[in-house]
Amino acid sequence: MHTKVADLLSSKDYNNDVTAKGWVRTKRGNKNINFIALNDGSTIHNIQIVVELANFNEELFKQITTGSCLCVTGTLVQSQGQGQSVEMQAKTIEVYGTADAETFPLQKKGHTMEFLREIAHLRPRTNTFGAVLRLRHHMAFAIHKYFNDKGFFYVHTPIITGSDAEGAGELFRVTTLDMKNLPKTPEGAIDYKEDFFGKETKLTVSGQLEGELTALALGLIYTFGPTFRAENSNTPRHLAEFWMIEPEMAFYDITDNMDLAEDMLKYLIQYALDNAPADLQFLNDMYDKELLARLKSVTEKPFTRLNYTEAVEILVKNNAKFEFKVEWGIDLQKEHENYLVEHFKGPVILTNYPRDIKAFYMKQNDDGKTVRAMDVLFPWIGEIIGGSQREENYDKLYARMNEMHIPEKDLWWYLETRKFGTCPHAGFGLGFERLMLFVTGMTNIRDVIPFPRTPKNAEF
Repeated sequence: MHTKVADLLSSKDYNNDVTAKGWVRTKRGNKNINFIALNDGSTIHNIQIVVELANFNEELFKQITTGSCLCVTGTLVQSQGQGQSVEMQAKTIEVYGTADAETFPLQKKGHTMEFLREIAHLRPRTNTFGAVLRLRHHMAFAIHKYFNDKGFFYVHTPIITGSDAEGAGELFRVTTLDMKNLPKTPEGAIDYKEDFFGKETKLTVSGQLEGELTALALGLIYTFGPTFRAENSNTPRHLAEFWMIEPEMAFYDITDNMDLAEDMLKYLIQYALDNAPADLQFLNDMYDKELLARLKSVTEKPFTRLNYTEAVEILVKNNAKFEFKVEWGIDLQKEHENYLVEHFKGPVILTNYPRDIKAFYMKQNDDGKTVRAMDVLFPWIGEIIGGSQREENYDKLYARMNEMHIPEKDLWWYLETRKFGTCPHAGFGLGFERLMLFVTGMTNIRDVIPFPRTPKNAEF
């Protein structure tokens, strides 16, 4: 058995033999003694292996280079050097795998994020991506813990769908048809009746609609899974494959929805602060000196709640500052969202958006112009959550679908829930990678997911 580096570094079981396994980050020393920094991914910190060269075969030691994988047995002792409390005095070393010093790309020097994206199979071994991936785990676990502790049920909604939940039309098709010999209808269109599912199917952009169905039976549910959007965008904020957290709650109104979103975000950020202090400190020191302060500030005071109309009034007064001018009825840009967050010095929840810029399923207000939508705006990120109270009235939902040319044949099952025991209900979507951008301080969304999928890029 071996002991994780994280456990060795916190151990006080001195002068006993232990075994560590991991990858060499650095090797330094002289002709008599060498120091190996070994890391196994369990922590941002390395354990120092002290090697007296007289006790080891010279040929063996030539194999030990940056990137090599080792099994080391030795004595755990209090460290005499600075920066670590313990170290190992090596007795035996087994080289599991060597790394050619000439070609191994992760030498001890600075690497650009662009370069590391090109070697996504190796970048988890860097301090930066080790920290990001550990934080990603902590946030995923915290999401499940939060909802479980509040009595929510986890529902697996389908990845393959016959409907477009957002009405955006930017979905990936799923098919088994022969692209070189497509079956055609008499009218010349592709005959999807010959396809695997007997109809046109796509990768989902949201689990919301199916989530609503189960919430109207189980009360409180959430989904957490991959979603897909075929948007040909190469910005630092877009991915073709991303993960979404989508709770749906029977008997919730828009205020209940806002309360849950704020409580959840504060819980998740506090969980990161409590459970990943070393990784956050590293990211704060290396990339964003304000990261820790920004995380703590979000947990310390209530979010500002503001009507869209009130927000527009504030923005119009400052139109000269914006590239995109503001007027009532527009969909706010990131520069507008950032201004509001800075204006109120913290997160903002905007509500009651114009109906014409929002999805068909949002509950319509009595004014005939707005819907009970909500967006949570975060410092530096902009929109991190989008949600609404859902329209439970059959006639209004049906009319809105017709207005937006959404075929009834695709969503008849969604409409039927409004015929059989309808009730007020609400929900929202949290983009997991947007959350990870905020928690880690990374500036590109491709750097908070292990293997990013973007236009013209599906490597690894």
